[in-house]
Amino acid sequence: MRASKVLKKLRKGEVVSCFNVHLDAQVSDIAGLAGYDCLWIDREHLAQDWSILQSHIWAAKAHDTDVMVRVSRGSYSDYIKPLEMDASGIMVPHIMGLEDARNVVKMTRFHPIGRRPLDGGNADGDYASMNYAEYLPQANRERFVIVQIEDPEPLDELDAIAALDGIDMLFFGPADFSHSIGAPGEWGHPRLLEARELVAKVAKKHGKYAGIPANLENMEELVAMGYRFITLGADVVAVGAYCKNYINKFSETFNNFKDKTV
Repeated sequence: MRASKVLKKLRKGEVVSCFNVHLDAQVSDIAGLAGYDCLWIDREHLAQDWSILQSHIWAAKAHDTDVMVRVSRGSYSDYIKPLEMDASGIMVPHIMGLEDARNVVKMTRFHPIGRRPLDGGNADGDYASMNYAEYLPQANRERFVIVQIEDPEPLDELDAIAALDGIDMLFFGPADFSHSIGAPGEWGHPRLLEARELVAKVAKKHGKYAGIPANLENMEELVAMGYRFITLGADVVAVGAYCKNYINKFSETFNNFKDKTV
């Protein structure tokens, strides 16, 4: 089983970079070439099918880059299929409490931690060439499970959630958190800032990792706070900014242009 680059770096105390991919697998190839540690492929909000996800994973593996899939909330199949396709980890959105997190562990971790359904005939099990004595412990050790903290409800049980065996990371989602407290987009809201610090503090307390979206201006502050998994950049933002820059320059240059040869 391919070892997780993310886990290797985190276990050494390093900071991990992750790029958010909304478009097709060529972007994953480009981001892997650029040197990102991990790619975030989203199945909570995007409509990409399983074959597209498979293409992202293949593109990433060509560069020894991890893929983290934010899964749809649903059945255990929604959670384990990305892992069986050889994604390095999954992120489960909107964890609402301890029991919710326990169910995630039960569905995504093998014995003795959980009750993840067995197959082994897919990419993560080297297509049935690994026996269970190798496959189960390697999957538990080299595949990561992230729970996303995006609501105030789980904060009271955050210590117990972080203490669970089988949870590797708490990922703070500031956008949905701001929405859930009735202050959408207010990034400096006191409740948001308090929760952001709490997630990093509790993760460190229990020997787990903390993740968060960042930008070039605040990434050092967030790492100093205790965050080690940094999502930095998104393809749709980059392409949008590129297009706007070019069309704005075009418009400025030719706004008053009239072809006098006509």
